Amino acid sequence: MKFKIDTKEKIVVFCPEETVLDANLSDDFIQTAIGLPELKGRNLILDMALVEKFDVKGVEAILTVYRCIYDNNLSCAITGLNNTLTAALKVSGDDLLNIAPTMAEAIDLIMMEELERELLDGME
Repeated sequence: MKFKIDTKEKIVVFCPEETVLDANLSDDFIQTAIGLPELKGRNLILDMALVEKFDVKGVEAILTVYRCIYDNNLSCAITGLNNTLTAALKVSGDDLLNIAPTMAEAIDLIMMEELERELLDGME
């Protein structure tokens, strides 16, 4: 799978450079996204701007990566979705998915959750 990554201080932006996310690429998508060495201790933004077509396995792959990040006490946001993929994620996924229309809003969501975690950790 071809992809671009952009590593920032607290965030990794993962952008698949494929137009189709289907059963053929879903396992590779999961393994590549959660296996990024840059991801250690960083939150993830999935930039799906280039993905035009998908199937059920593709949606499941996105949700698997999303849940894996939260299972590690980090945050994830999804941006760059077309209307069809947005609708599929909302139907298949959790109502609390961080879906942002722009990269700036995705970064804001991640940073707000990061701040919230820091504040809650400080209260303990």
